[in-house]
Amino acid sequence: MNRSGSDFQILQMYSYCAHDYQKLLRQHGFKVSMSGKGNCHDNSVVESFFKSLKAELVWRRNWQTRREVEMALFEYINGFYNPRRKHSALGWKSPVAFEQRAA
Repeated sequence: MNRSGSDFQILQMYSYCAHDYQKLLRQHGFKVSMSGKGNCHDNSVVESFFKSLKAELVWRRNWQTRREVEMALFEYINGFYNPRRKHSALGWKSPVAFEQRAA
């Protein structure tokens, strides 16, 4: 990559923004978790959620409007995924049942 001119300025901008963003997260009590390049386990839970979402909802219908998608996502997450869908990582409990037992 050319380290002169606009390419380098763009890299500096991204680095500066990422640093400020992480600082802001820490100031608000969030734990910043960034793994190294190639660490596939860092995003495994989120990747699994999106795979399930696509397979169980998104790919099964032809969507006409954004509002239709928003309503379906809300119903999927709050009406099925969290209260009823069992997860192997949670001992085959739903997220809601797992949290209730942990409280």
